[in-house]
Amino acid sequence: MPKPKLTVNLLKKEAKFFAQEESGHDEPSLYGVTDGKAVGTYLEHKFQKYLHSKYFYVEGSSAKGIDFPKLSVDMKVTSIKQPQSSCPFHSARQKIYGLGYSLLVFVYDKTDDSKTRTGRLLIKHTIFVEESRTADFQTTSGLRKILENNGNIDDVRAFFEERMLPVDEIQAQSLAEEVLANAPAVGYLTISNALQWRLQYTRVIQEAGVVSGIQRVL
Repeated sequence: MPKPKLTVNLLKKEAKFFAQEESGHDEPSLYGVTDGKAVGTYLEHKFQKYLHSKYFYVEGSSAKGIDFPKLSVDMKVTSIKQPQSSCPFHSARQKIYGLGYSLLVFVYDKTDDSKTRTGRLLIKHTIFVEESRTADFQTTSGLRKILENNGNIDDVRAFFEERMLPVDEIQAQSLAEEVLANAPAVGYLTISNALQWRLQYTRVIQEAGVVSGIQRVL
């Protein structure tokens, strides 16, 4: 009997179940581990293994860029103490119009038990951020205010400079023209400029289940 194909709805359903199960699991290999990257790798691999046991799908790789390329979804695992992660920088346009894919975010709180010498990941939040909401909050809300106030191309370009958007003159002109023709939707990530984008999720956690496009899976 062939396995069913994984869909976005099934991914969200399984993420909820997995998060509930993992929150009650004591893991010896996590005891004493403080490296967030190691914790993230553990959870990502375990979730992928769980999904492969039930569904047929193409798993992403670092070469493909995101974890579920056919579904256009990337998985992020982050600590509640500092809910953030990095992602590849493709262009400054991502800060205005979104990353180009959706995010499935697991936010955990890790505890260690010295008696059993195990670590436990309590999954505090599991959130699905639709592609349309993956732009930067301050950048998109600021641009929308400029447009509502009858701003022109000079106003938009000046805003880019104030926000230190990583664009050259030609890119700034082209992007400003696009903004005037196509107002961006408000994004809910905080995206910091770097060689890789630094994504911060505090606002996403606060707005999950309140704002359309940000779903609280668990």
